[in-house]
Amino acid sequence: MAALAQSIRRSAIGLGLFAVITGGTIAFTQQLTAERIEEQRARAEAAALYEIIPETEHDNDLLNDAVVLPASERIAIQGPVTARVARRDGEPVGLILPAIAPDGYSGDIHLLVGIDLKGEVLGVRVTSHRETPGLGDRIELKKSNWVLSFEGRSLGNPEPRNWNVKKNGGVFDQFTGATITPRAVVKAVQHTLIYFRQNRQAILETVGARTPGEQRGTGRGQSNREQR
Repeated sequence: MAALAQSIRRSAIGLGLFAVITGGTIAFTQQLTAERIEEQRARAEAAALYEIIPETEHDNDLLNDAVVLPASERIAIQGPVTARVARRDGEPVGLILPAIAPDGYSGDIHLLVGIDLKGEVLGVRVTSHRETPGLGDRIELKKSNWVLSFEGRSLGNPEPRNWNVKKNGGVFDQFTGATITPRAVVKAVQHTLIYFRQNRQAILETVGARTPGEQRGTGRGQSNREQR
Protein backbone atom coordinates (compact mmCIF):
# COMPACT_ATOMS: atom_id res chain seq x y z
CA MET A 1 0.00 0.00 0.00
CA ALA A 2 2.83 2.35 0.83
CA ALA A 3 4.45 1.67 -2.52
CA LEU A 4 1.15 2.28 -4.30
CA ALA A 5 0.61 5.57 -2.47
CA GLN A 6 4.15 6.64 -3.33
CA SER A 7 3.58 5.75 -6.98
CA ILE A 8 0.36 7.77 -7.04
CA ARG A 9 2.12 10.76 -5.50
CA ARG A 10 4.87 10.56 -8.10
CA SER A 11 2.30 10.38 -10.89
CA ALA A 12 0.40 13.36 -9.47
CA ILE A 13 3.59 15.40 -9.18
CA GLY A 14 4.59 14.44 -12.70
CA LEU A 15 1.20 15.39 -14.09
CA GLY A 16 1.31 18.66 -12.17
CA LEU A 17 4.73 19.53 -13.55
CA PHE A 18 3.60 18.59 -17.05
CA ALA A 19 0.54 20.83 -16.73
CA VAL A 20 2.63 23.75 -15.48
CA ILE A 21 5.21 23.36 -18.27
CA THR A 22 2.54 22.90 -20.94
CA GLY A 23 0.54 25.87 -19.69
CA GLY A 24 3.63 28.05 -19.61
CA THR A 25 4.63 27.01 -23.12
CA ILE A 26 1.16 27.77 -24.48
CA ALA A 27 1.08 31.15 -22.75
CA PHE A 28 4.55 32.02 -24.06
CA THR A 29 3.59 30.95 -27.60
CA GLN A 30 0.38 32.97 -27.48
CA GLN A 31 2.25 36.04 -26.24
CA LEU A 32 4.92 35.65 -28.91
CA THR A 33 2.28 35.18 -31.60
CA ALA A 34 0.33 38.23 -30.41
CA GLU A 35 3.49 40.35 -30.49
CA ARG A 36 4.30 39.20 -34.02
CA ILE A 37 0.76 39.89 -35.21
CA GLU A 38 0.89 43.39 -33.70
CA GLU A 39 4.29 44.01 -35.27
CA GLN A 40 3.02 42.89 -38.68
CA ARG A 41 -0.03 45.12 -38.34
CA ALA A 42 2.16 48.10 -37.39
CA ARG A 43 4.31 47.54 -40.49
CA ALA A 44 1.21 47.19 -42.66
CA GLU A 45 -0.22 50.42 -41.25
CA ALA A 46 3.01 52.32 -41.86
CA ALA A 47 3.09 51.19 -45.50
CA ALA A 48 -0.63 51.88 -45.96
CA LEU A 49 -0.33 55.48 -44.79
CA TYR A 50 1.78 56.36 -47.81
CA GLU A 51 -0.45 54.38 -50.16
CA ILE A 52 -3.51 56.31 -49.02
CA ILE A 53 -1.84 59.74 -49.20
CA PRO A 54 1.33 59.48 -51.34
CA GLU A 55 4.39 61.58 -50.65
CA THR A 56 3.58 63.70 -53.72
CA GLU A 57 0.49 64.97 -51.89
CA HIS A 58 2.17 66.14 -48.67
CA ASP A 59 5.56 67.20 -47.34
CA ASN A 60 5.41 66.07 -43.70
CA ASP A 61 6.16 62.79 -41.92
CA LEU A 62 2.85 60.95 -41.59
CA LEU A 63 4.29 58.52 -39.07
CA ASN A 64 5.16 61.27 -36.61
CA ASP A 65 2.41 63.82 -37.26
CA ALA A 66 -0.45 62.50 -35.15
CA VAL A 67 -3.36 64.02 -33.28
CA VAL A 68 -5.69 62.53 -30.68
CA LEU A 69 -9.40 62.84 -31.47
CA PRO A 70 -12.55 62.10 -29.42
CA ALA A 71 -13.48 58.49 -28.74
CA SER A 72 -16.46 57.04 -30.56
CA GLU A 73 -18.20 53.67 -30.70
CA ARG A 74 -19.08 54.44 -34.30
CA ILE A 75 -15.67 53.42 -35.59
CA ALA A 76 -15.28 50.66 -33.00
CA ILE A 77 -12.01 52.01 -31.61
CA GLN A 78 -11.57 51.65 -27.85
CA GLY A 79 -10.68 55.01 -26.29
CA PRO A 80 -9.42 58.16 -28.04
CA VAL A 81 -8.69 57.95 -31.78
CA THR A 82 -5.14 58.59 -33.01
CA ALA A 83 -5.22 60.07 -36.52
CA ARG A 84 -2.30 60.82 -38.85
CA VAL A 85 -2.26 64.24 -40.48
CA ALA A 86 -0.99 65.02 -43.98
CA ARG A 87 0.27 68.57 -44.45
CA ARG A 88 1.64 70.69 -47.27
CA ASP A 89 3.61 73.79 -46.32
CA GLY A 90 2.36 73.35 -42.77
CA GLU A 91 -1.30 73.31 -43.75
CA PRO A 92 -3.35 70.11 -43.24
CA VAL A 93 -4.69 68.59 -46.46
CA GLY A 94 -6.08 65.35 -45.08
CA LEU A 95 -5.96 62.86 -42.28
CA ILE A 96 -5.96 59.09 -41.90
CA LEU A 97 -8.24 57.54 -39.31
CA PRO A 98 -8.14 54.00 -37.93
CA ALA A 99 -11.38 52.06 -37.97
CA ILE A 100 -12.58 48.55 -37.21
CA ALA A 101 -15.32 46.63 -38.96
CA PRO A 102 -16.46 44.41 -36.06
CA ASP A 103 -18.85 42.34 -38.17
CA GLY A 104 -16.56 40.65 -40.64
CA TYR A 105 -17.23 37.02 -41.49
CA SER A 106 -14.34 35.84 -39.29
CA GLY A 107 -14.08 38.73 -36.82
CA ASP A 108 -12.66 42.24 -36.70
CA ILE A 109 -11.33 43.85 -39.87
CA HIS A 110 -8.84 46.65 -39.18
CA LEU A 111 -8.81 49.58 -41.61
CA LEU A 112 -7.22 52.91 -42.30
CA VAL A 113 -9.45 55.53 -43.93
CA GLY A 114 -7.97 58.66 -45.50
CA ILE A 115 -10.28 61.70 -45.64
CA ASP A 116 -9.66 65.19 -46.97
CA LEU A 117 -10.89 68.20 -45.03
CA LYS A 118 -14.08 68.37 -47.08
CA GLY A 119 -15.08 64.86 -46.02
CA GLU A 120 -14.12 63.01 -49.20
CA VAL A 121 -12.38 59.64 -49.09
CA LEU A 122 -8.77 59.76 -50.22
CA GLY A 123 -8.22 56.04 -49.84
CA VAL A 124 -8.90 52.96 -47.76
CA ARG A 125 -6.60 50.10 -46.83
CA VAL A 126 -7.15 46.93 -44.80
CA THR A 127 -4.29 46.37 -42.36
CA SER A 128 -5.35 43.10 -40.73
CA HIS A 129 -8.17 40.57 -40.88
CA ARG A 130 -8.97 36.86 -40.63
CA GLU A 131 -11.33 36.57 -43.58
CA THR A 132 -11.49 33.46 -45.74
CA PRO A 133 -8.56 33.11 -48.19
CA GLY A 134 -9.75 33.22 -51.78
CA LEU A 135 -13.05 34.84 -50.82
CA GLY A 136 -13.12 37.54 -48.16
CA ASP A 137 -9.43 38.37 -48.49
CA ARG A 138 -10.17 40.24 -51.71
CA ILE A 139 -10.57 43.32 -49.50
CA GLU A 140 -6.75 43.42 -49.62
CA LEU A 141 -5.35 45.56 -52.42
CA LYS A 142 -2.81 42.87 -53.33
CA LYS A 143 -5.71 40.47 -54.00
CA SER A 144 -8.06 42.81 -55.91
CA ASN A 145 -8.73 46.48 -56.71
CA TRP A 146 -12.05 46.44 -54.86
CA VAL A 147 -10.88 48.68 -52.02
CA LEU A 148 -10.05 51.43 -54.55
CA SER A 149 -13.78 51.88 -55.20
CA PHE A 150 -14.00 54.09 -52.07
CA GLU A 151 -11.74 56.81 -53.47
CA GLY A 152 -13.63 60.03 -54.09
CA ARG A 153 -16.67 58.86 -52.15
CA SER A 154 -18.39 60.93 -49.48
CA LEU A 155 -21.56 60.78 -47.39
CA GLY A 156 -23.45 62.28 -50.31
CA ASN A 157 -21.75 60.14 -52.95
CA PRO A 158 -23.51 57.78 -52.91
CA GLU A 159 -26.63 58.66 -50.96
CA PRO A 160 -26.74 57.13 -47.46
CA ARG A 161 -29.17 54.36 -48.46
CA ASN A 162 -26.76 53.26 -51.19
CA TRP A 163 -23.79 52.73 -48.86
CA ASN A 164 -24.07 48.97 -49.18
CA VAL A 165 -23.17 46.15 -51.54
CA LYS A 166 -25.22 45.73 -54.70
CA LYS A 167 -26.89 42.58 -53.37
CA ASN A 168 -28.46 44.76 -50.66
CA GLY A 169 -29.38 47.65 -52.95
CA GLY A 170 -26.10 49.57 -52.70
CA VAL A 171 -23.48 50.62 -55.23
CA PHE A 172 -20.47 48.61 -54.06
CA ASP A 173 -19.60 45.23 -55.54
CA GLN A 174 -19.72 42.12 -53.42
CA PHE A 175 -17.50 39.10 -53.98
CA THR A 176 -18.65 35.85 -55.50
CA GLY A 177 -19.41 33.62 -52.53
CA ALA A 178 -18.67 36.36 -50.00
CA THR A 179 -21.05 39.20 -49.18
CA ILE A 180 -20.55 39.63 -45.44
CA THR A 181 -16.93 40.79 -45.68
CA PRO A 182 -17.32 43.62 -48.21
CA ARG A 183 -20.58 44.72 -46.58
CA ALA A 184 -18.77 45.05 -43.24
CA VAL A 185 -16.01 47.16 -44.80
CA VAL A 186 -18.49 49.42 -46.61
CA LYS A 187 -20.33 50.02 -43.35
CA ALA A 188 -17.09 50.76 -41.48
CA VAL A 189 -15.98 53.33 -44.08
CA GLN A 190 -19.39 55.01 -43.98
CA HIS A 191 -19.28 55.15 -40.18
CA THR A 192 -15.82 56.73 -40.35
CA LEU A 193 -17.15 59.45 -42.65
CA ILE A 194 -20.06 60.04 -40.26
CA TYR A 195 -17.59 60.28 -37.38
CA PHE A 196 -15.61 62.88 -39.33
CA ARG A 197 -18.73 64.90 -40.13
CA GLN A 198 -19.97 64.84 -36.54
CA ASN A 199 -16.59 65.92 -35.17
CA ARG A 200 -15.45 68.05 -38.12
CA GLN A 201 -15.12 71.36 -36.31
CA ALA A 202 -13.17 69.87 -33.43
CA ILE A 203 -10.99 67.93 -35.88
CA LEU A 204 -10.20 71.02 -37.95
CA GLU A 205 -9.26 72.92 -34.80
CA THR A 206 -7.13 70.03 -33.56
CA VAL A 207 -5.16 69.64 -36.80
CA GLY A 208 -4.72 73.42 -37.08
CA ALA A 209 -6.76 73.96 -40.23
CA ARG A 210 -7.62 77.48 -41.30
CA THR A 211 -11.21 78.62 -41.55
CA PRO A 212 -12.81 77.94 -44.96
CA GLY A 213 -12.16 81.46 -46.17
CA GLU A 214 -8.50 81.28 -45.22
CA GLN A 215 -7.63 77.80 -46.48
CA ARG A 216 -5.36 77.65 -49.47
CA GLY A 217 -6.57 74.17 -50.41
CA THR A 218 -8.03 71.24 -48.56
CA GLY A 219 -8.16 68.44 -51.11
CA ARG A 220 -5.91 66.32 -53.23
CA GLY A 221 -7.12 67.90 -56.44
CA GLN A 222 -6.46 71.47 -55.36
CA SER A 223 -2.97 70.71 -54.07
CA ASN A 224 -2.18 69.30 -57.51
CA ARG A 225 -3.49 72.44 -59.22
CA GLU A 226 -1.28 74.60 -57.05
CA GLN A 227 1.76 72.67 -58.19
CA ARG A 228 1.02 73.17 -61.90
